[in-house]
Amino acid sequence: MSADDLGADVPLPRPPRRIVSLVPSITEALATDLPERLVGATDWCTHPADLDVSRVRGTKNPDLAAIRALEPDLVVANKEENRALDVRRLREAGVPVWVTDIETVPQALTSLARLYDEALAHDEPDWLREATALWSGPVPRVRGRVAVPVWRDPWLVVGPRTYTGDLLRRLGWANAFADGADRYPTVDLAAIDRDSIDLVLLPDEPYVFTAEDGPEAFTRVPTRLVPGRLLTWYGPAMVAARHLPLAP
Repeated sequence: MSADDLGADVPLPRPPRRIVSLVPSITEALATDLPERLVGATDWCTHPADLDVSRVRGTKNPDLAAIRALEPDLVVANKEENRALDVRRLREAGVPVWVTDIETVPQALTSLARLYDEALAHDEPDWLREATALWSGPVPRVRGRVAVPVWRDPWLVVGPRTYTGDLLRRLGWANAFADGADRYPTVDLAAIDRDSIDLVLLPDEPYVFTAEDGPEAFTRVPTRLVPGRLLTWYGPAMVAARHLPLAP
């Protein structure tokens, strides 16, 4: 028996052959390396584009009956993205659930390595070796302060203790909203569009910022549209994220 990132024992008498993923970024990893084992994923699991598995609704409201009907021998979840209540109900129904806990780039690399080794009994994938090498260097000097809205009306931004914030720090950018208690605080637009911030990144998820919807709100700070997947998805996306162009 192995323990997941939260220390919970996960009964895995043999390598799982029917896996449901409730984490879009991990779904992409499993579909890349173990497509024959992946039988279910959420509606938010958009990569790879040709993913053809049963859908089990969203990350926050998964269809537990549909998951059980797929007869998985492992469900993969995440502490932030999935509700503890759903994890508990699945476990009470006899479904093994492996919960990941990821708030930093190093945690992502370690967590994914453990998932492949201890839960999946699979060799470390090439993309994980490459990502580990790419992100193993020293943290660079800060080149500026950045804000990352994830919603508008009201405006929500990336706050402290987030994978995105740590990734940006390792690219040389300090999160302007790294202090405080809320990991995704609601703020006024004026708190983002101010001189002490050097760049605003506008991702295309969860809110779909576009050239016509987002940049026009900012008059004092330059903006840049970026793929949200590269900012928030741990997994194969970590390789391309290392080369994310963040010039204003």
